[in-house]
Amino acid sequence: MRGMIGEITAALGANGLILRGGFLFPHHDGAPHGVSGAPAKSVLLVGQAGAAPWPHFLRWREEQPQAIANPLDTWSRQVIGAVAEKFGARAVSPSDKPYLPFQQWAVRAEGLRPSPLGILMHPQYGLWHAYRGALLFEEEIALPQSCEAIHLCDACVEKPCLKSCPVDAYSTEGFAYQPCLAHVRGANGGPCRTGGCLDRNACPYGTSYRYPAEVQAFHMAAFADL
Repeated sequence: MRGMIGEITAALGANGLILRGGFLFPHHDGAPHGVSGAPAKSVLLVGQAGAAPWPHFLRWREEQPQAIANPLDTWSRQVIGAVAEKFGARAVSPSDKPYLPFQQWAVRAEGLRPSPLGILMHPQYGLWHAYRGALLFEEEIALPQSCEAIHLCDACVEKPCLKSCPVDAYSTEGFAYQPCLAHVRGANGGPCRTGGCLDRNACPYGTSYRYPAEVQAFHMAAFADL
């Protein structure tokens, strides 16, 4: 089974994706179904560190219709779906409905905790990582036991991520969605539209994995429906 993990890692790596840990579903967990419809026993999370998938996505995008909806989700589904088919798994996505608890799965798989922005803080990647899907298996896969990661936010006294947004979209009260959206769409939202969330960019951790401006602009355009 560990040999299969290595093969899956290589298949995902060909498109800039990585395995983000996994775990076994307890029998009482109400696990989602696998490829045959039986309850899954194991899950492997698939995601990215930094913007490694971006060149692969762009090459794929050039061959697609200009008006394709949700292109990054579509690309992720195709890539992860092909890997799932090869290894007898069911591929699922964070945007699938009904929604699956990807955030909870991520915490369980990697021992991460949320930053003040709600994004899980990774001890190496900081805020510059994402989960693109998961592979559900109907057999148990032997995986190393996850341990709780160092939570870098605990050592961050200044919390610049809560001080850089001009409309204070993030605070200890949570995310102010409407003020954020109005600002990004408005006359003063240019820096956010072209360079990404100012609060996220203010985080001092994982800066070598920070998404390039064009990647951040892509995600911001999707958020604001620009």
